[in-house]
Amino acid sequence: MSATRLPGTPRLLRALNDRAALELLLEQGPLTRARLGELTGLSKVTASQLVERLEERGLVTRVGEQAGGRGPNAQLYAVRPGSAHVIGVDVGPERVVAACADITGAVIGRVEQSTRDTDDPVGVVHNAVVQAASSAGAQLSSVRRIVLGTPGLVDPGTGDITFAFNLPRWHRGLLAALRDDLDTPVVFENDVNLAAVAEAQSGAAQGLADFVLVWVGTGVGLAIMLGGRLHQGSSGAAGEIGYLPVPGAPIPRDVSRRAKPAFQQLAGADAIRALAREHGYPDTSAADAVRAAIADGTAGGPMLDEVARRLALGVASTCVVLDPPLVVLAGEVGQAGGAALAERVQHEVAAITLVRPRVVPTGLTEESILHGALRTALDAVRDEVFGSTVG
Repeated sequence: MSATRLPGTPRLLRALNDRAALELLLEQGPLTRARLGELTGLSKVTASQLVERLEERGLVTRVGEQAGGRGPNAQLYAVRPGSAHVIGVDVGPERVVAACADITGAVIGRVEQSTRDTDDPVGVVHNAVVQAASSAGAQLSSVRRIVLGTPGLVDPGTGDITFAFNLPRWHRGLLAALRDDLDTPVVFENDVNLAAVAEAQSGAAQGLADFVLVWVGTGVGLAIMLGGRLHQGSSGAAGEIGYLPVPGAPIPRDVSRRAKPAFQQLAGADAIRALAREHGYPDTSAADAVRAAIADGTAGGPMLDEVARRLALGVASTCVVLDPPLVVLAGEVGQAGGAALAERVQHEVAAITLVRPRVVPTGLTEESILHGALRTALDAVRDEVFGSTVG
């Protein structure tokens, strides 16, 4: 080892120990210095120095005492929630939902706004972010990152939106405008990818490094998780499964003309509503029609079978290439279908391909895109804050 690297070694070790201690405090709640030492394998003296260093930097605070045996009670320490904040935003064609979380992950503020009567995306996001921070009692200056989930393509190179079918006013250059307006790091991410992040953290895909998530709602989308990382593709178009050419639907040759792509025509919400009318479920949403078919038991079976057959075309095409162990059905229709629809899709995929992935409904009940945005923001901010504890 060269002499030039030796001085950095103690500093690196302190940084690693600090990060480990902060993660333990987040996972296990308030801890004493002695308990932190036990869990990290550090001596009492080193653990005490570590806590003092984190306390001085405003990352850790005393939150109480733990009664023990002889001698004074031990101080309990926890990560200081207000040391940093993040904001997640779920952007849709009709509404924007923004939530603010502190660095512990606790959601402490939330706002929802309509986007129907405005053509100013910067103003919409600005208002939502400011109001989310205000409702959380947080200064905007303490918000270290804003992650926006949006339908369509996000360029992996520039981070800008390149195509959003349902948001015609969202375009290239919007990212820079938002960063200038908010004076805060802003990141765009595809909404279905964020749903997969949430599913991996606290849904049906916990503990799995490889899985795919199929989103079935107004649109049809796919998120691919490989080795614990999202696969976005060279242009950000990985997962745009709506454009998959499938039998049973005409294939448009110019997507710029806003014609519905093939798989979207076959398995999107409009197609499922039309199918529902054919099976005696008129004047209802796609999700409500699926729920009604499930409630009808055997009588609803033919409709569910046809929905599963259509979805299986897209799922099978994906799985025969990627061979994932798990497929999660999410979105309004995937959630409404539950185990009844998932089991049918699993059976149909196994019947038409060589692969046999397990197909399950989402394990999340609400706002998965928003929670995925918050988790993405938190991971990045914790790396920044926890990785700079030694000055």
